[in-house]
Amino acid sequence: MGLETKPFATSLMRRAGGVESRPSLADFPVPGGREELWRFTPLRRLRGLHDGTAVAGGAVTVAVDAAPEVTVETVGRDDHRIGRALLPPDRVSAQAYEAIEKATVITVPKEAVASRPTTVTLHGEGLGAAYGHIVVELEPLAEAVVVLDHTGSATYADNIEFVVGDGASLKVVSLQDWAADAVHVSYHHTRLAKDATFKSFVVTLGGDLVRISPTVDYTGPGGDAELIGLYFADAGQHLEHRLLVDHTVPNCRSNVLYKGALQGDGAHAVWIGDVVIRVEATGTDTYEYNRNLVLTDGARADSVPNLEILTGEIAGAGHASASGRLDDEHLFYLCARGIPYEEARRLVIQGFFASLIERIEVPEVRDRVSAAVERELSATLAEAAVR
Repeated sequence: MGLETKPFATSLMRRAGGVESRPSLADFPVPGGREELWRFTPLRRLRGLHDGTAVAGGAVTVAVDAAPEVTVETVGRDDHRIGRALLPPDRVSAQAYEAIEKATVITVPKEAVASRPTTVTLHGEGLGAAYGHIVVELEPLAEAVVVLDHTGSATYADNIEFVVGDGASLKVVSLQDWAADAVHVSYHHTRLAKDATFKSFVVTLGGDLVRISPTVDYTGPGGDAELIGLYFADAGQHLEHRLLVDHTVPNCRSNVLYKGALQGDGAHAVWIGDVVIRVEATGTDTYEYNRNLVLTDGARADSVPNLEILTGEIAGAGHASASGRLDDEHLFYLCARGIPYEEARRLVIQGFFASLIERIEVPEVRDRVSAAVERELSATLAEAAVR
């Protein structure tokens, strides 16, 4: 079986021992666009990140404003902490892994509780290809909030590892606020130990093409993962999120909730949600949900939830997906009470995102996302007024 034949093939082989060593770039054929992992991605817009033709010369600077309880190191690629939670799932991830010379390692010591969020600012400088690697490790019973803030122009591929120890709690906010010409392909790999909790909030707004692939696996019972996402695609943008939650041990939980809006000709959002419940993962409780709001003609949303259950002894499992336009009844209700149509439209869209934005626990980021969504709504209403 090839490494890219199924959405979760790599994870299956990791657990089964089917891969004796870490895959190298040569183990992955150049994708042609028909493979399941790549069929929604416009490969020609990746600027060669997928086939080895990417022109070098770009740079993405990494600056860390860490809480006093947190340690930050810049290490060489031979550091033993790099790759502990990562098995590259495809060619771009393998390319990024092999291309890096240094990585950023963020560590929260045992039982430490970070007094404030740790912010990692990644700023792109130029459209030449650049690669990166970040490891965030929480030792047992530690607690921390980490913000990943992406800005600037870039052609960037990276791997991020989240290693959450026994009883530890990690909350991550990843904000993709790139310039309009950026291309970003990123892999978020999370490994949860016994009774560990992980909450991820991915916000994708900027960039020409952004593809984020979060994965979660468990090494002990009691692990709890919550993956939340918000995205807003404008004309010509391609925003893609591909998730894999691999339940391999008993009595773990996962919940996935992503919402997106699209507007403008050629706006394209892709959401793929894969959840696997293995034979040994009894007592699993999982649910995944994706909803897309298509605001204008010419926009397209693809949403594919997948759930594979290999045991009947589970607490619960399900998935749902919906894509559609604004609800005419909601608009009529508001207009009938004297609210102008444009304002009614704004209120409905704000309400669509409000329950998600409220769950961002970093006030500065929450305010920034709210302002960004408001700017998107203003553009939507301006376009509607022209028509």
